[in-house]
Amino acid sequence: MQTLLGLLALLACATLAAAASGAVDIPWTALPRLLFGDAATPDEMLWHSVLWQVRLPRVLFAIVCGGGLALAGVAMQALFRNPLAEPGLIGISAGGSLGAVAAIVLGFQQFTVLAPAAFVGALGATLLAYRLGRMQQGMASLLLAGVAINAICWALIGLFTYLADDTQLRSLTFWNLGSLAGASWPLLAFLGPWTLLMSVLLLRHWRAMNALLLGEREAQHLGFALRPLRRRMVILTALLVGPLVAATGTIGFIGLVVPHLVRLTLGADHRWLLPNALVAGALALTLADWLARIVVIPSELPIGIVTALVGGPFFLWLLTRGGAR
Repeated sequence: MQTLLGLLALLACATLAAAASGAVDIPWTALPRLLFGDAATPDEMLWHSVLWQVRLPRVLFAIVCGGGLALAGVAMQALFRNPLAEPGLIGISAGGSLGAVAAIVLGFQQFTVLAPAAFVGALGATLLAYRLGRMQQGMASLLLAGVAINAICWALIGLFTYLADDTQLRSLTFWNLGSLAGASWPLLAFLGPWTLLMSVLLLRHWRAMNALLLGEREAQHLGFALRPLRRRMVILTALLVGPLVAATGTIGFIGLVVPHLVRLTLGADHRWLLPNALVAGALALTLADWLARIVVIPSELPIGIVTALVGGPFFLWLLTRGGAR
């Protein structure tokens, strides 16, 4: 509980820092007045507009996406009994990217078309992997089906990339690098409650995830029906991550490194691992987005580059220390 409270305090501080920093800096002393009062001067009117129309939606969007990706990572690692598992393992990210790339190359670059196409691709790839994985007992078949579907999706993405023109190639590049620039209050009004609902449904499976750590036979002896359990967890993970991938593009390492780091700190009891990973994921993506916005002001780095540059070396460090076991 103390760790969770500490993470929440850090997240609150990171939220305020991210909301105040960027191409237009907002003084910390002005934040309470801008958040809870009215702007009185021309500068405060500018800060108020930047804060409420740009910064707050983006920071809250980072919290929603980071928490959802990390929670899905915990679920996948429990399902496969492998700390190196992550949501993209069963085709969610590749399917979402394929849907978005197909929409872009076919001439539909509006977000209202791009996001549904990515969501359909993510959900379709996941369901196909699950149906193929059911043909044999155990999780190995699902894993192999996910590997095959990932390979097919990336091959099709390569084909669409080959057929794209210069303008479409630029859009494809930015999609595959990930971004939170599309954050808005209407988007949050949909994704916030949806992510919360899927997260609560996953959190309710913490006892099953603990049982899976003991092995499939032991989980069955404890009274868990494995096939329905796997189906629920796979579908819930797809429903959680699919809309996030549709809205942000590909953001790597949050669903892999954050759960792994929290597990090293707190242990493998999912009663505490799940909520702490959710908050830690929100904190990690908030900090990554903040860094992406302030490093090359007035431009910004794609957030996928930041998460890869930070998460990749960090995970290699864990591997060299024998932590990823």
